[in-house]
Amino acid sequence: MSEIEPWLTELLRLNDEEEKMTDKQIKIVQAAVEIFSEKGFAGSSTSEIAQKAGVAEGTIFRHYKTKKELLLSIVAPMMSKLIAPFAVKDFTKVLEADYPDVEQFLRAITVNRLEFARKHFPIIKIFMHEIPFHNELREQFKETVAVLVLEKAYKAIRHFQKQGQLIELPEPTAMRLIVSTIMGFLITRFLLVPDSEWDEEKEIDYTIKFILYGLSPR
Repeated sequence: MSEIEPWLTELLRLNDEEEKMTDKQIKIVQAAVEIFSEKGFAGSSTSEIAQKAGVAEGTIFRHYKTKKELLLSIVAPMMSKLIAPFAVKDFTKVLEADYPDVEQFLRAITVNRLEFARKHFPIIKIFMHEIPFHNELREQFKETVAVLVLEKAYKAIRHFQKQGQLIELPEPTAMRLIVSTIMGFLITRFLLVPDSEWDEEKEIDYTIKFILYGLSPR
């Protein structure tokens, strides 16, 4: 397994606030994230997680009753204690800042999400894989992120629409088009071709120009 990654350091910090993880738990969690991230929850087994962690399979079940409990023990605290606060505190600062034009607004969002994805992508990848299949994760996302961020994003969209910098579309539609473009950039960067040579500044420019070309009035 690889050395401790930034996401695992954060998870250990979060768990230390309640219950310190044992060395074996750390190995299990690190192995589980690597395997869940690579194969998905359904395609993974506790036996291969145990093998990768260098522990007996029974050790996993002493700490986690089921494979799903292991999944939720990783993703749930990251979502509720790290990702959600980050989205609310850090991301809303970006959304609420005063930008002279929509291009600078989009650039700030893209750079903010790029840096967040760079630090936490293994967990984000698992979340993206599993949210369609686990109601617990879907509901948690709605409660901790979507509700808290969306209205602020809609407010920014309304602001630039009133200024004539964005065309008049329903706010959810405009938001979907912006988010899907930025997410496409991030997924390509970190998931599809992570080892390719990237000029991130140029790619950010291309992404923003694509959004503006589709949303700016002509």
